[in-house]
Amino acid sequence: MLKAFLQDESGFVISAELVLVLSIGVLAMIVGLSEVAVAVNTELNDISNAIGALNQSYSFTGFTGSDLGGKIKSTYAGTTWTDTIDDCDTNTSCNIVIGASATPTIE
Repeated sequence: MLKAFLQDESGFVISAELVLVLSIGVLAMIVGLSEVAVAVNTELNDISNAIGALNQSYSFTGFTGSDLGGKIKSTYAGTTWTDTIDDCDTNTSCNIVIGASATPTIE
C-alpha cells in the first residue's frame, strides 16, 4: 500500500500547473495594480494643476446713491484683489508623480 501511494502521481501535474498559473496571475495583478496607482496619481496631479491654475482674482466697483436733488445719501467704495502665483501653481517644486516626463506650464 505504501509503495502504491508513493508511485501514485495523479493530481501532481494539475497542482503544479495551478501553482504556476496562480503565481503568474498574482505577479501580473501586482504589476497591473502598480500601473493603476501611477495612473491615479497622475490624474490627481493633473486635477491639482488645474485647480492651481485657476485665477482667483476679483474686483467690484463701488456705488453712490443720491436723492433727486443730487445730494449723496450713501456711498460704497469698490475693491480689487489680484491672485499671484503660489509655490505649487506651476508644479515645479511639488511634483508627486515619479516618472512624469513633462511639467505643464501656466500661461
